[in-house]
Amino acid sequence: MQLELNNVTKTYRGRQAVTDVSMRIGPGVLGLLGPNGAGKSSLMRILSTITRPTSGTVTWNGTDIVARPEPLRRVLGYLPQDFGVYPNLSAGEFLRYLAAVKGLSTRSAKERVDELLELVNLTDTGSRPVGKFSGGMRQRVGIAQALLNDPELLVVDEPTVGLDPEERMRFRNLLGDLASDRIVILSTHIVSDIEAIADDIAILTAGELRRRGTPEELLRSADGLVWEAIVPVDAVADIRQRATITRTVRTSRGVRVRAVAHTPPVPGARPVEPDLEDAYVNAVHTPITPAGVTR
Repeated sequence: MQLELNNVTKTYRGRQAVTDVSMRIGPGVLGLLGPNGAGKSSLMRILSTITRPTSGTVTWNGTDIVARPEPLRRVLGYLPQDFGVYPNLSAGEFLRYLAAVKGLSTRSAKERVDELLELVNLTDTGSRPVGKFSGGMRQRVGIAQALLNDPELLVVDEPTVGLDPEERMRFRNLLGDLASDRIVILSTHIVSDIEAIADDIAILTAGELRRRGTPEELLRSADGLVWEAIVPVDAVADIRQRATITRTVRTSRGVRVRAVAHTPPVPGARPVEPDLEDAYVNAVHTPITPAGVTR
């Protein structure tokens, strides 16, 4: 199975939300990482056949999804960023309703819903209405509905926003387990979500694909560019003029600053090994040519 994007552009009222994006995506987890407003949701809606690209093509196993969307829609699972529920239905009732909408028989729907409730750890919720679920529980209902048709392509858009750390970890683990025999595309601006499960990362900002690679490749791209130093509080603003600060920690000796820059941002700054957040910041602030991001 393969999803391929060729020079995909999306324009809304003269503003380009996605610009000339090209990628080939195979089985596994692709983490689509970028700041808010980067164009991630626009791209996800295109991949989910909800909206059409202004120009460029998207193909699923060689079939253009604009000209012929049905082959992809039959094997697509989609969890949008704003997932709505019927608050008075239980999880089982809600999923059986959606299964009927998707054309599953009553018997098949019952078996599939029971299986999915167990998979997402919601079997014991009984008749409790979905409207009384926590944010993490509702997201688990969302991933269950996306899996009703056992999709080959699973698209999830900002799935961990608003979840507490334990719920985020549980949700990430679930997505990772699902990726063994399908394509999972996870869109987020939270670096740790991607770091935990993605074996392929694409960084999008201002609608452009800035960099793509494995976590190891992205880390190598930031080698020699990450620095740490302990400075007085009033020196932090000056460092921001010369480098991109990724984090600060107050200590008894001053502020420990971690920054991305081509040269030491202050005298005495020491080079340190990059982490994925450093590599992400470096990619966002360092555009590269399209030839460097496609494969």
